[in-house]
This record gives sequence, structure tokens and C-alpha cells, in this order.
Amino acid sequence: MQPAEHLKSLRDQPFELLLELERRARAAATGAREGGAGQEWIGVAFRMGGETFLVARDEAREVMGIPTPLTRVPGAREWIRGLANVRGQLLPIIDLKQYLGSGETAEGRNTRVIVVNHREIPAGLIVDEVLGFRRFVDREFRPEAPATLIRCERYLAGAFRRGTEAWPVFSLKKLVESQTFLQGSA
Repeated sequence: MQPAEHLKSLRDQPFELLLELERRARAAATGAREGGAGQEWIGVAFRMGGETFLVARDEAREVMGIPTPLTRVPGAREWIRGLANVRGQLLPIIDLKQYLGSGETAEGRNTRVIVVNHREIPAGLIVDEVLGFRRFVDREFRPEAPATLIRCERYLAGAFRRGTEAWPVFSLKKLVESQTFLQGSA
């Protein structure tokens, strides 16, 4: 029986039709992944200071607007904007661009906070804009990161290259575990 005829034979059996469609979709997705394209890598793209970066999806817990109110922490460095109560938990809000020494992030309607997914070090990082998810395959990855205007080389973990574009991967784990990040007192 031809594939199209098989689906037509199931038109009076909606549940079986849905099962067959799901089976075909899974088979097509598995075939696409095994077809030599490589494993898929998914990251969150964001803009900071006119440059575009990626963070691994599993390093970002969520993306949100800048919470209000922010409570300023006495004696904290300028790049720590303050503490916010997010769903009952205190979250330090950090201006990432300012932490990197590239000036303060100007708040606008696209300004977002990327909440770091780290078991022991909670942090929310202010960025200019979050562009959403970007998908790449392993063969597009290069271990060398391109030069950036914002001085963040020590936090870069390679880059994905597609055509003429380079997407540097910013490691949130390297950032929050670095000694300079952990020394937030002035």
C-alpha cells in the first residue's frame, strides 16, 4: 500500500491516523539527525554593545524583563545593579556589559535579563536584547572564538560559523565561577 493510500485508509479512525502521523514525524526527525548533519546545538542569541553572542540553552534558566524594584546593595561594585525578589528568591542583577568594562547598558524596551542556570550561584545578567533560540549543527562549531569589541575573550568557548557570520559562544558557567565575578564587593 502506498504511503498516501495508507493515510487515506485511516480517515475514519482519527486516533490511529494521529499515531501514524506521529510515527512518521519521529522517523523523519530521526532520519534528519542521522543523515550526516551532526548533533544539533541550541543556544540563546543575545546582543550586547552592538555585538551578537550565544549562550548554551542549558546554561540559561530563563529570560525576563528587568525586575522592579531593584534593591541596591551597599558596598557592592557598580556593575551589580541590585537584588530582585523573583518568585520568592533573591536574585542579584548584574549589568554584563559594565562588568566587562564596556560601559553601562542603557535600558530600553528590548533590554532583558538572562537568568543563569547554575545550582550554587544565582545571577541575572542584563543584556541589550535577546534574539531568541538559534540552532546549529556540530560541524559549524570552531574552537577559536572571533575577536570581539567587548573584552570578553576569557569567557568565550568557541564560535559557530555559518556562511560569513560568526556567533561567539559566551560561557555563563565560566563567567559566574570566575574569581572576579565572585568578588562583588567594592
